[in-house]
Amino acid sequence: MSLITPPPAAPDTDALVDFVVHAQLMLDPATPEPVRCQAEPRLLALLPTLQALGVFDLFTLRDPALASLVRDELAARQARAA
Repeated sequence: MSLITPPPAAPDTDALVDFVVHAQLMLDPATPEPVRCQAEPRLLALLPTLQALGVFDLFTLRDPALASLVRDELAARQARAA
């Protein structure tokens, strides 16, 4: 099943669910490029929350491109914080 548009961001939604939804959008070849471009910053904005929860200590992202994107963004955020 492919989602065409990401759900609107809501303060009461779960960060992990939002991450999975946006990751699926980014990885689905049927996702239109404009939707993919909207999903990426939303996905990246969730990383601090997921990192604080220890999600990346428990789970491995299997898609190489998504894993690289997340790894690079977390490293960049860590460098900016230093």
